[in-house]
Amino acid sequence: MSTAEGPGARVPTPQGRERTALTVADLGEECLLARLAPLLPHAAGEVVGTGDDCAVLAAPDGHCAVSTDVLVEGLHFRLDWSTPEQVGRRAAAQNLADAAAMGALPTALTVGLAMPGTTPVAWVEGMAAGLGEACRECGAGVVGGDLVGGRSIVISVTVLGDLQGRAPVLRSGARPGDAIVHVGAPGRSAAGLALLSAGIGDGDAPVLQGRDQDPALAGSPRALGVAATSAEARACLEAFRAPRPPLEAGPALARSGASAMMDVSDSLLRDGDRIARASGVILDIDEPARGGGALAGAMASLMPVARLLADDEAAAAVIARAWVLTGGEDHGMLATVPAENLGALVGGAHGLPDGARVIGRVREAGDGEPPGVRVGGRAPEAGLGWDHFGG
Repeated sequence: MSTAEGPGARVPTPQGRERTALTVADLGEECLLARLAPLLPHAAGEVVGTGDDCAVLAAPDGHCAVSTDVLVEGLHFRLDWSTPEQVGRRAAAQNLADAAAMGALPTALTVGLAMPGTTPVAWVEGMAAGLGEACRECGAGVVGGDLVGGRSIVISVTVLGDLQGRAPVLRSGARPGDAIVHVGAPGRSAAGLALLSAGIGDGDAPVLQGRDQDPALAGSPRALGVAATSAEARACLEAFRAPRPPLEAGPALARSGASAMMDVSDSLLRDGDRIARASGVILDIDEPARGGGALAGAMASLMPVARLLADDEAAAAVIARAWVLTGGEDHGMLATVPAENLGALVGGAHGLPDGARVIGRVREAGDGEPPGVRVGGRAPEAGLGWDHFGG
């Protein structure tokens, strides 16, 4: 979506003349709410839905996981980079992932939305549609929220999750000997952000458009390489704009006996470090630049995309490695699992979920060694990843 499609956009009339799009100020709060309601699903445990001062939900086991995240225009999303549907999906995804990372089944969201009065109604409807679609896919509903005026678009989402009778999986339960398990595609979202920051969008780079393909070379290794790079680059762009977390993996890892878990919001290193410090242990994550493990595979898949931004193969390797280790907002599941629970039943009722990969081991901190994350046995040589106030 171009910047011209953001709030205050002008749209052509059927006669070809431009007119200002219908805005939320034109419509008013009550009418806007009436247009949004059909776009949002109901929650399965909904006793009292929207329309009263509070929603009322059933709490089957007497416990409820709750988390809130905020998205700010210009910080978490840009109107010229993402469609409203993608923004809505992203707002839902990062909250749904928080519930799943506690081992809970996401059941309901509430949504607060601040925006200028000049915001087009079509943008708000698109955002609500994307959010509603993400909720429907995992069986969650939207049970309330608030609309207010503001200088920019701010979306605050609260998620509720059903623990289904299980104890929550905390950050503080990792123990020496546990395997470090990840489900997801580390680094893709960071790669998508890097592409957009470099001015490379869906149709902006020659390699994505395929202009450097000679028709006579169709089917050749070079042409196939260009196509593969194009497909991976688009996957990275989509991972940043509209992440699709492996939500089913959270409860599945909990059933598999996960001792600690988080979703990867800020990076494998930063979130792994949080688990390590909360648990008083060392999380030793595999070095992606060597070996044949899952992180090495993730780095290899990102190398063609990194080459779009690098002068040579060595520079691309540095970029791809950084994406895997310090890139955030993939919202994959990062867990520690007792080694005896790994088993062979991947995807089974008591085994690890499909897509789960072992990416390291938990060990004791040595004498005088502070708890934290390591990479291939060594302390990270650079930053751990995103920090809202530290960069």
